[in-house]
Amino acid sequence: MKNTYLLGYFPLISILLFSLSFAVYGEIHTLDLLKQVGIYQGMLAFFSVTGIKLTLLFGLFLIVFMLFAALKLIADTAIEISLLFFSKESEGESLRSIRACAVIYLIGGAVSLISIQSILGILAIFLTTTFVAFIYFVYKISPALSGAGLIGIIVFHVFGWSAMLSTILYCGIKLYNSVIASMPL
Repeated sequence: MKNTYLLGYFPLISILLFSLSFAVYGEIHTLDLLKQVGIYQGMLAFFSVTGIKLTLLFGLFLIVFMLFAALKLIADTAIEISLLFFSKESEGESLRSIRACAVIYLIGGAVSLISIQSILGILAIFLTTTFVAFIYFVYKISPALSGAGLIGIIVFHVFGWSAMLSTILYCGIKLYNSVIASMPL
């Protein structure tokens, strides 16, 4: 039985797994921070331990889920735009052939759950999964591309994601510096 929609739910499950990994890591370290600052004991007067943990986990999960959902939307748009610009075919076979990338992300999401104690481990798993999915993407669409189109699609994605991440990093550093500069000493 070969159904084209069989892998349709894998991106959602992948996002859920990666979000859970980052949220559990964030919850563990947020609880430690709240204990160090002394807020945790005050919170226990109003909430139970389980309530605090679940609220933190759900809040962090929701934030990370929204971030990954936005990244998925941007990635899908970038893929389709790059195929519009560089692909020789117009029937959509390239899009159908790269649906198995969702399996790569599903495996990466499942593996990320074993590394919830290390943010570097989770990030390494996510980046490795993304790199493997990109290699698979290029491999699967290469028959529909010319040599120049293949180079163009690689440069398009590398430049696009690099520009976006550099802009976010720059804005984050500017925001951090402005907050630090505005603090009274």
